[in-house]
Amino acid sequence: MGRGEYLGEFEQVVLLAVARLEDEAYGMRVREEIERRAARRTTIGAVYATLERLVSKGYVRETDLPGGAERSGLARRFYEITPAGKSALEEARDLQARMWSGLKLRSGGRRS
Repeated sequence: MGRGEYLGEFEQVVLLAVARLEDEAYGMRVREEIERRAARRTTIGAVYATLERLVSKGYVRETDLPGGAERSGLARRFYEITPAGKSALEEARDLQARMWSGLKLRSGGRRS
């Protein structure tokens, strides 16, 4: 990840869902994984917009596969995390760990 190319929080969540789902990562499954694991409601439009942004950054690869009889032959777009996407997630995790390191939050929010 280049300087200034930090992953946003929702980008991280979507990228983690794609990584977890592996061969089953398509839009609706990504949305369901986020809602199940993060207990966070989201719209399918937000998921697709984020997936497209991750594709344009090179963090996710998309592939259209023909659908079977249950989908009347309609193609389904699958997503796969790329090596650059894995690196971006690792860098985001490391950045957060550095920022949290040694931090003790006080209640009340005011310095004494």
